[in-house]
Amino acid sequence: MATKHLFSALVVILSSSLAFSQIEGSNIDRIAKKERKAAFKKINFRSNPNTSNYDVTYHKLELNVNPAVHNISGKITTDYTALSNMNSITFDLVNEMVVSDVRQNSVPLSFTQNTNSELVITLAGTQLAGTNARIEITYAGIPPSTGHVIYDTHNGSPILFTLSESFGDREWWPCKQDMTDKIDSIDLYITAPSQYVSVGNGVEVTAPIISGSNKTTHFHHSYPIPAYLVSISVANYSVFTQVGGTAPNTYPIINYVFPEHLSLAQSALAQVPSFLSFYESIVGIYPFSNEKYGNAEVTYSGMEHPTVSFISDYDRYMMEHEMAHQWFGDKVTCSTWKDIWLNEGFATFMDELLIEHFDGNAAGIANRNSMTSYITSLPNGAVYLTDAEALDENRIFDPRLSYYKGAMVLNMLRLKLGETIFLQGLRNYLNDPALAYKTAITNDFKAHMEAVYGSSLTDFFNDWIFNQGYPIYSIKAQNVNTGQARVTVSQTQSHLSVNYFEMRVPIQFTGTGGQVFNTYVDNTVNNESFTINVPFAITGVRFDPEKHLISRNSTAALGLDSYDLKKDIAVYPNPVNSILTIDTADPIDQITIVNALGQRLAASFTNKNQIDFSQFIPGVYFLQIQSQDRTKTTKVIKQ
Repeated sequence: MATKHLFSALVVILSSSLAFSQIEGSNIDRIAKKERKAAFKKINFRSNPNTSNYDVTYHKLELNVNPAVHNISGKITTDYTALSNMNSITFDLVNEMVVSDVRQNSVPLSFTQNTNSELVITLAGTQLAGTNARIEITYAGIPPSTGHVIYDTHNGSPILFTLSESFGDREWWPCKQDMTDKIDSIDLYITAPSQYVSVGNGVEVTAPIISGSNKTTHFHHSYPIPAYLVSISVANYSVFTQVGGTAPNTYPIINYVFPEHLSLAQSALAQVPSFLSFYESIVGIYPFSNEKYGNAEVTYSGMEHPTVSFISDYDRYMMEHEMAHQWFGDKVTCSTWKDIWLNEGFATFMDELLIEHFDGNAAGIANRNSMTSYITSLPNGAVYLTDAEALDENRIFDPRLSYYKGAMVLNMLRLKLGETIFLQGLRNYLNDPALAYKTAITNDFKAHMEAVYGSSLTDFFNDWIFNQGYPIYSIKAQNVNTGQARVTVSQTQSHLSVNYFEMRVPIQFTGTGGQVFNTYVDNTVNNESFTINVPFAITGVRFDPEKHLISRNSTAALGLDSYDLKKDIAVYPNPVNSILTIDTADPIDQITIVNALGQRLAASFTNKNQIDFSQFIPGVYFLQIQSQDRTKTTKVIKQ
């Protein structure tokens, strides 16, 4: 979930004055208790296969609620298309919500509610595949106390709000709990006592209608939406508006806040338009600009409902995180909980970009360092979930992996591809007609990144998304001669699932006169050496000074002796067809040849300094050459 579970770990809080700070441990415990549904650790997160034979196209929710009374009643109208011949239709609904009547074309239909939280309706006849129909369901009940429908108070006044993620929508209305079947559009009619203000997805179509002591508020949302993101909130809100976007693409920002917090909210939310403008500059126009954006204050948690984020704290981190979800999670939604990082990791990465932009480079470095410290507090853990993990709510919303590691992997991909190419791939992913306002899996995102990169990213995704752990680097640097330095990169891995993390490694050199030179080396094998042109004699070296990589306990050291270029090791020609020559003034102790699969190969040597590569098939090979106290690993391409 957006910030509902995120705050149970090390988080970065940015105050409304844009000052950067880190939450202390005591606050982490407080927030964890507030945000996590501890009693609901394992529930059924699989989409119901009994609902797979139809496609929902429209819902009208006519709800009767009172935040002071634990009860929801109403009528749900559903338009759908049969995907196969149907004699019955199944909706997800808990038994606490009791159905009293089901109709189709004003004709009553028979139905049952079973112990699997299903409403099974028998149709009047066989509905043929490809045909459309409408079902009306009347129901009422007391929602279960599982944290998805919340009755609470603030300053002595009652509030009702919903938090349906992961699959809590069935606890307050009959629906289809399947993220891949987004509802094309919805109408929400919320009837509540007149003293309260109702909040829902989309825009208010007309002014609320008063009927006796009650008031009905009508919202229409014309964008596709998964059932778990349909939301309502009812309280004695004060309302104030802002304007978002840039002309001609402007839209209202409508904020619903507790009256006792009105002054605080107006101050804290003052920069929301500028945050929206920044995100639009990065990934395109706000996805629901034809309707609205806004924030609704609730008593705990945070959630990225399309067009209205639920927030419980007026800290900047929560507001900007839920805002980023409007693109990542709401416009493009993960297809399965195994791909949850497409929601949470991406929103956390957008937080990082905003921190860099508004607070400066030092704040960005501190934020990345904080995330990496938490990611590497354990040696294992993948971003992508296993089937078993996708049934565990605590694992799905694990801050260390789904949020922080997901975000830092995006940051490393940004480093690998370069800023311009990476952001173009990000925009292409969001605007792909097959994904926009629909759902995506990890390989959909990978395909877009490979398209802009022009090369395969399989190794990167295998290392950082599908497998586990992180690298520990050892960087050694020495002056070679005037204007050149040599760097050797060594690496160990925290988890056996990755043989080697191939990565673009940032390195910083310093000189006696205060000179600083930043560069990168594209490290692909262990003990790989690089000769780098540096405009001064180096007296210091730093690994990843701006904390772009996920790593722990990595070191960088300057060698005591300088190399003589005449004693260096040269390998040529490269690419090679037949004879490869190894040129070094020192005796060669050993040569190891490894193919791209990591297999050691036997080779024929013309002499100790020449290898006959004609015996190998075309491809990439790695030579590890040991000579006295030096080891050089180099890539050789056989043509």
